[in-house]
Amino acid sequence: MNLSRNTLPETGYLRLSQILGSPKADPPIPPLIPISKSTWWAGVKEKRFPAPVKLGPRTTVWRVEDILALIEGTYEPPVGSDHSACQ
Repeated sequence: MNLSRNTLPETGYLRLSQILGSPKADPPIPPLIPISKSTWWAGVKEKRFPAPVKLGPRTTVWRVEDILALIEGTYEPPVGSDHSACQ
């Protein structure tokens, strides 16, 4: 997937709908990673996908850098990190 480097900022945060896409949004948001929410959360729990960052009680985001690394195949979870998902 080459589109990620061209369409995403180098730093910042992404909501889940920006990562997995949202066909109901106006305009529709194409997926960066075309999988289901349940597959995403299972991957987060298994440490295959980046850990979320909680910005507030109802706001969960992911670092752009981690998502880009995941897309490029270079993502590795930080060693010794608490990688529990906050759903």
